[in-house]
Amino acid sequence: MLDAADMDAEAQFWSAVLGIPVVHSSADWTTLQGRDVRLAVQLAPDHIPPQWPDPSRPQQLHLDIEVDDIDHAEQQVLALGARRLPDPPDADDFRVYLDPAGHPFCLVFNV
Repeated sequence: MLDAADMDAEAQFWSAVLGIPVVHSSADWTTLQGRDVRLAVQLAPDHIPPQWPDPSRPQQLHLDIEVDDIDHAEQQVLALGARRLPDPPDADDFRVYLDPAGHPFCLVFNV
């Protein structure tokens, strides 16, 4: 479950990235489900995004998305509203991004 001030934008972003539909939506909760994945987005008007990798505002969680073509996947998530972060020193097989609500996530080379 992800917190977001703009619940609808967050749900639509992850629906497009993961290729799964929104199956339930209410004023303060949205559920996406498909392909053995279930993800919820909760309305949090006072949500303060983490400042990865700054431990003073920790990430709470992050999703790793395995992809076959990381360059193509990067184009897709950027077009959907993600922002790429600088590569950490150990980033040989992944890239780090922020979703529209500021949650970090990684695209990982499917090896």
